[in-house]
Amino acid sequence: MDEGYANLPTSHLLGSVPAVMQDDRKPGIPAAQDAGATSRLQEFPPAPGGNGGGYRPPGAPADGDIENQANWKGYFNVASYAPYFNVDTDVVVDRLISSVYPMDGFYRKIDVNPDMYGPLWITTTLVFMLAAFGNFATYLMQKKKNPDMWNFDVGYFSWAASVMYGYAIVVPAVFFFLFQYFGSRPNLVRFWCMWGYSLFVFIPASVLLLIPVEFLRWVIIALSGGASSWFIVLNLKDCTQGADMMVLIASAAVLQFALALFIKVFFFA
Repeated sequence: MDEGYANLPTSHLLGSVPAVMQDDRKPGIPAAQDAGATSRLQEFPPAPGGNGGGYRPPGAPADGDIENQANWKGYFNVASYAPYFNVDTDVVVDRLISSVYPMDGFYRKIDVNPDMYGPLWITTTLVFMLAAFGNFATYLMQKKKNPDMWNFDVGYFSWAASVMYGYAIVVPAVFFFLFQYFGSRPNLVRFWCMWGYSLFVFIPASVLLLIPVEFLRWVIIALSGGASSWFIVLNLKDCTQGADMMVLIASAAVLQFALALFIKVFFFA
């Protein structure tokens, strides 16, 4: 009886599962692709910086770089700029010092992790200081002649906000597209970061411009405008990486110095 049961074909028994042989694979799945999927399953979680890149929210730029996105929608997505406000105070202070001392290689410092926190607060602080100190400087100058003729000009705030915010946003964007058009590969966020920090020198200058001596005021604004323009020139040279963009670089320097002259003429006349 035992021999009769042993000779029964096991493939027809209820609940038995026939073995899948190597030749019975589906022809639509290549062996290399199957092996690659198996190797990926064995690597969990994916290492940051590898092909998996770790977890990134939907629509977030790879490695924190907006230009790596497949389309231009990231430029107008507020969430794309959130990582650029996550910066330590020590980093911001170091970049502020480098903006005053342009030979310190500022552009190389922001090459890996540019921030927008510093430029935002620099521009906002400059707006309020220009409006407040501009009125106070006008009062000090007119106090010698006729103090009763002086009135607080609220329009300084709207002018300062329009000019400073517009300059810090529009000018870097324009030069970004110009550099791209002439064959360079700049980064828009780095341009915004660099131009924002270039305005920091005008904050201490606005304090010194309270001195009611016209000659000293022109010396102060010339030095601050020259330092800010030189800062732009050095960093744009690092950005272009040896490309012949001297016309655009000179134009940016002239525009930066023109901003300094506008500050002197309009707010500290």
